[in-house]
Amino acid sequence: MSATERFHHTANDCLERIAADLWPGAKLALVIYTQDKPELDIVLKDSGLNVDEVVSTLRRRGGLGLDGGNIYKRLLCDAIIGAMALGKQNSNPPPEGHWGQEFWDVGRAEGALQEELVQALRLVRKELDACQRVIHYAGGFTPAYVDDAQAAIKVADAVIAKIPA
Repeated sequence: MSATERFHHTANDCLERIAADLWPGAKLALVIYTQDKPELDIVLKDSGLNVDEVVSTLRRRGGLGLDGGNIYKRLLCDAIIGAMALGKQNSNPPPEGHWGQEFWDVGRAEGALQEELVQALRLVRKELDACQRVIHYAGGFTPAYVDDAQAAIKVADAVIAKIPA
């Protein structure tokens, strides 16, 4: 029997004895880790243990917070950012009932608003240009608002150029 197998056997026996003395409904878990060596991690769990409750307990009592760095939080944040980006692009929605739907919806709302603003900007630019042409054809007078309108058209053109058609 290897040292790891002996440890598992001894730890399991100890956990069973401790569990027998716990109050009704209490669950027990033992986690052993070696930093930078995840292959040596050991997790022993009571039957029926809810791992989400273990995480909640670590958050409440064990100092687990949002500010610490760990791969689980990084992956979760990456999934949220991805859901928002895909929502903004209106592509690849999550399956029905998925927790990421809320974030996809936020991204979709932002994407829809951007599309609406771009269409409004294009319309304003088109109408402003038409007004400028009428003024030019009517005699080409150049009061200050004509010059300002030309500058505004250039700003609108620069923004519109950044947005895919």
